[in-house]
Amino acid sequence: MIKHLIYTCLTGAVMVIFVSACKTPSLLTREVNKEIPASYGSGQDSTNSARLSWREYFADPYLKALIDTAISNNQELNIALQEIAISQNEVLARAGEYRPFVGLRGGAGVEKSARYTRPGSTEANIDIKPGRETPDPLPDFMVDLYARWEIDIWHKLRNAKKAAAIRYLSSREGRNFTITSIVAEIATSYYELLALDNQLSILSNNIEIQTNALRIVRLQKESAKVSELAVQRFQAQVLNTQSLRYGILQRITETENRINFLLGRYPQHVDRETRDFETLVPGMIQAGIPVQLLENRPDIRQAELELTAAKIDVQVAKANFYPSLGLSADMGLRAFNPIYLGSVPESLIASLVGDLAGPLVNRNAIKATYYSANARQIQAIYSYERTVLNACIEVRNQLSNIGNLQNTYDLKAREVQALTQSVSIANSLFSSARADYMEVLLTQRDALETRFDLIETKMQQMNATVNIYRALGGGWQ
Repeated sequence: MIKHLIYTCLTGAVMVIFVSACKTPSLLTREVNKEIPASYGSGQDSTNSARLSWREYFADPYLKALIDTAISNNQELNIALQEIAISQNEVLARAGEYRPFVGLRGGAGVEKSARYTRPGSTEANIDIKPGRETPDPLPDFMVDLYARWEIDIWHKLRNAKKAAAIRYLSSREGRNFTITSIVAEIATSYYELLALDNQLSILSNNIEIQTNALRIVRLQKESAKVSELAVQRFQAQVLNTQSLRYGILQRITETENRINFLLGRYPQHVDRETRDFETLVPGMIQAGIPVQLLENRPDIRQAELELTAAKIDVQVAKANFYPSLGLSADMGLRAFNPIYLGSVPESLIASLVGDLAGPLVNRNAIKATYYSANARQIQAIYSYERTVLNACIEVRNQLSNIGNLQNTYDLKAREVQALTQSVSIANSLFSSARADYMEVLLTQRDALETRFDLIETKMQQMNATVNIYRALGGGWQ
């Protein structure tokens, strides 16, 4: 009768737990928008420059050496490597949770039971051997082998391990994206450094030309052909150009140190190409088709993996509503005197327990975890869609930028040619007193500014080839 009552109660408890577990809260869901344009607006050639490694994409040997050093020494990359190691250790931790835990323990203690209690009154009447009663207080020595195992019937622990493994892969993609960004940043800074060198050379040439013009004006003043005003205006122009030179020198120092920082080294000279910057020709870019971004760009793959892990997290959180089944076992030796530990089976202890437990009342914490996991899943969906959208826009912007910069450079080159000729003409006219000195000054200033603009446009052209390479997902291979 008693056994039947116990079985009935246990069966009822199990039924209540399972019925309660089936009442999981409903969630708002959202599907991922996987639409992506078929092309960037002109053709559907699948040839893609992002498939080239940075060693193939960049021809400058000095730039290659800088990138190679950065990949070995950059602190941000080394931090990313440790993030990968942390993620890998998380996978090991999660994998161990659904396997049995086995351990060995030992202990010693002493206990004094009150005489007028059940343990005290019982021990007082026990003879261990003729003429020897139970010790009082009672020592306790134990050596025990124990095991615990949560049986993963709902795959909660396995899914947690799977999510950790996916995040490990995501961390590797994060490192690849960091490599892409560092390669692009070094190349951009390198081309800026070349442009500054060229501008510095232009300034030096202009200072020489203006100094010669100042010398001529002074001679003309001595012969009363011009006034002191002309001399002072030419002098001011020379001083202004000389001051610009120091500004360029400061920018060169800062750009070199920006590269040194990316390379993980202290300030030093950056070796670079010394030939004329204007002779550099941007390489041909093959953009491929937008769908290739899903494979080539590490940030998109990282966002996709994070989305997959977030979906699994929802399953893990949902499993918390279901009952968990656990097994625990102990086997060892226990006695009040160490010499009796070897007396088997008298000192042998053993137990095997199975327990089924599930939440019934006040499940707010479990619900909050469940809702938060779902919110993070929806957040990951938006993040993935935003990453894909941003990638497509970046590529489209850079493709347009490359074309517009080429047209701008062609016009600027013609403008420089015209103003260079104007400077020669103005100097000749001024020498023969057929032009005012202000015409010479304004022509020289316009020619200098246009030369600077031409170099700036060339730098933007080279940077556009770097930016399109990064936008297409190149640089990490």
